[in-house]
Amino acid sequence: MAELITVARPYAEAVFRLAKEEKRLPAWSEALAWLSAVVSHPDVQGIVTHPERTPDEVEKLLAGLIGDRADAQVKNLLSALAENHRLTLLPEIASQFELLKKQEEGVLDVVVTSAFPLTETQAAELAETLKAKYGKQVALTSKVDPELIGGVCLQVGDDVIDASVRGKLHAMAVSLKS
Repeated sequence: MAELITVARPYAEAVFRLAKEEKRLPAWSEALAWLSAVVSHPDVQGIVTHPERTPDEVEKLLAGLIGDRADAQVKNLLSALAENHRLTLLPEIASQFELLKKQEEGVLDVVVTSAFPLTETQAAELAETLKAKYGKQVALTSKVDPELIGGVCLQVGDDVIDASVRGKLHAMAVSLKS
């Protein structure tokens, strides 16, 4: 997975710079999401990864599928990815692009894992607290993991804040062992 991110990041950054310069972030976001969905389809994936298909054949197939949905720049990206046998990176490129877009817009993605589903009030309070702490708008994604016993575990970018009962019990066990 880390290798995919490493290879996809330069493409995402280049597309992001272009989209930002031309003030077309929403259009590129939509195009990448659509291309990602197309390339992720099992039938298309089989064609894209087929060793006997030339990059030109694959590019023409995808150009036919997208039709008028893509402008010349999107088609240029498709061409470059096809030529380098990297079309399967499109979902990761789209994901990386969205991260860059959210950073630009000042939106922070936070994954909240809790032992029980959060109420709307709890989610709103948590979002406000995080907004005050980080100074950015917060986009919360909630997950439920009963093994946490209680509390929450927050993933904010690369940071993890474990305020769960399971995490505290684990810390206590490590403390007692040393």
